[in-house]
Amino acid sequence: MDAELLLDGSGLSGVTIKVMKPVLAAIGSALFLFSVAFADEGMWTFDNPPAKQLKERYNFTLTPQWLDHVRLASVRLNDGGSGSFVSPNGLLLTNHHVARGQLQKNSTAQRDYMQTGFLANTPEDEMKSPDLEVNVLVSMENVTQRVQDGLKGAKTAEDEFAKRKDVIAAIERDSQEKTGLRSDVVTLYQGGEYWLYRYKKYTDVRLVFAPEQQIAFYGGDPDNFTFPRFDLDMALFRVYENGQPIKTTDYLKWNPKGAVDNELVFVSGHPGSTARLDTLAQLEAERDLYEPGTLKILKNRIDTLRKYSAAGAEAARQAGSTIFGLENSQKAYIGRLKGLQDAAVMNAKKSDEAAFKAKVNANPQWKAAYGKAWDQIALAEKKAQTRYKENYFHGLYSQYAGLAQQIVQYVAEIKKPDGQRLAGYHEAQLESLKLSLFSPAPIYPEMEIARITGALELDLGENGPNDPWIKLVMGGKSPREVAEALVKGTKLGDAEFRKKLVEGGESAVAASDDTMIVLARKLDPVRRELIKWTEDNVDSVEQRAGEQLGKARFAAFGKTTFPDATFTLRLSYGKVQSYPMNGTIAPPYTTFYGLYDRNTSFSNKAPFDLPQRWLDGRSKLDLATPFNFVTTNDIIGGNSGSPVINAAGEIVGLVFDGNIESLVGDFVYEGGANRTVAVHTAGMTEALRKLYGAEKLANELLTGAR
Repeated sequence: MDAELLLDGSGLSGVTIKVMKPVLAAIGSALFLFSVAFADEGMWTFDNPPAKQLKERYNFTLTPQWLDHVRLASVRLNDGGSGSFVSPNGLLLTNHHVARGQLQKNSTAQRDYMQTGFLANTPEDEMKSPDLEVNVLVSMENVTQRVQDGLKGAKTAEDEFAKRKDVIAAIERDSQEKTGLRSDVVTLYQGGEYWLYRYKKYTDVRLVFAPEQQIAFYGGDPDNFTFPRFDLDMALFRVYENGQPIKTTDYLKWNPKGAVDNELVFVSGHPGSTARLDTLAQLEAERDLYEPGTLKILKNRIDTLRKYSAAGAEAARQAGSTIFGLENSQKAYIGRLKGLQDAAVMNAKKSDEAAFKAKVNANPQWKAAYGKAWDQIALAEKKAQTRYKENYFHGLYSQYAGLAQQIVQYVAEIKKPDGQRLAGYHEAQLESLKLSLFSPAPIYPEMEIARITGALELDLGENGPNDPWIKLVMGGKSPREVAEALVKGTKLGDAEFRKKLVEGGESAVAASDDTMIVLARKLDPVRRELIKWTEDNVDSVEQRAGEQLGKARFAAFGKTTFPDATFTLRLSYGKVQSYPMNGTIAPPYTTFYGLYDRNTSFSNKAPFDLPQRWLDGRSKLDLATPFNFVTTNDIIGGNSGSPVINAAGEIVGLVFDGNIESLVGDFVYEGGANRTVAVHTAGMTEALRKLYGAEKLANELLTGAR
């Protein structure tokens, strides 16, 4: 499963935690972070597709029509993944692990969809998602000049930071008012370019099909980030508008034969973030401070929820999805730290940066404009580390606490001019914020007590009892006492209560005696001070210096490569191909034969046991059907649920993971063994028809008829 770190917005004081995607394994090749992309490398924006590379390497001609069709068929989900339309009736394909959050929110003690799976036999049976937003990128506009014009007159990095916030907020607000579309200004090439992305937004999204968790994540943690794999990691939603399924001609036609060995394939999805353009100083800070801190947090959260789960079956069900995500992230981040500690990775980065500096410094004009950027970033990183523990460990790891923080901030921020608001509260962001803020999804009080207790125990250990934040939160009580008092005194589990507080504005929030709101009010000045300090001393400096480095790259190399991932739509290309593994060769694809062999080899014991329908239905299947396969496409976390597309624009697979060797992809693409792992359309079709009785659904995929 793609790793997406679950450091959610549930603290009451900390600013956004500085996290990056996982990395694993040593590499011996140079990183080439600023030079021309090679082999099948690249997460390319749709305004700058890899047309030249595809023509030279695969003799394939990208056309505007092909790109527009794929773009409009591709979707982003606010649960952190990607997907695609696969029928003219709004049917949306993504991963089970992307849909997992919505499955969990709709599950109860009496009906656990993680265990049983779900199939809507009729339109009326389709299950509405509590808080899922789907975005389709309908247009892109280069607004670099407008942003840069807005910075004129700024004399300091802080002034520039404020002006940049203001002009970006204005661009987003103006666009949304004129078009009605979600409008996001996206920073590319570290600020070398700014683009306005406009999205058609859908919030009526209903689940149609999901298999059992055990087959969606077959092999569990031992098989995670490996290949061969045998996972039916798929889910199908249907997107509605005005109470009716949307009608679209921009969907990917289902190819039931799927991908074949050595075939050219594309991945169209939303990779979350990469650090291929980060400086050495930034990576050293990650290695020495942020990664170890992240792993401490993950271990604490896993231990806390494991202990809570031991209370019984219902507690285990409530915590199951969260533990699943945390353990996935922990495994990935352990590997990431190992990679950052590998001399080959850091030496290659050091060499690459030295070459880039030399090229800039050899040109007097470039040196004057950009030559100080590296040192400025290094100094900002040192300053950031002086308040690292405040940023990382102050927080309650609580849904209630996160909601309280949002409510207290919301009623204050919306009274300010748009450009002066905290991130997340700009006019163009409020609709999406309210979707999550007023979600009817359940919150479990006893689990909240456990989470808060665990977080405070970790914070005490890191910062000590004399820390001002600790004193403010705990008041001399034990972590458990604080947690119980906060949870028992709050009504924030009621979405209507939250809505009334927000509608009542600052006066209602100021008068509230809800325990979580009271604490959020106390901590709000502390949090704002930390945000302001971070903006003035770190963010503003690194943003300005990063923009200089982006301009330096354009000056030195032109627009010959792709920007770091930003959870925006990207296109990667590659081919279905095996690779050397463990002294042998990994196959290009697996089959149902392999699934049952693995199950038998482990005597049907967890995590290699199969759902009963798969044990009973073995004789119904053509066991030679391809199940999972690997490609050379360049992906990262956030690509989960992306379609694998052939040259004809048909869907032939579904991305759900990368292999161990791909996890270094946060820093470098190494094409010899880096592989994307996907579910084969032939395997999905076979399972839907012969095991799940989803004949009507399979027919819709194949014919487009509902």
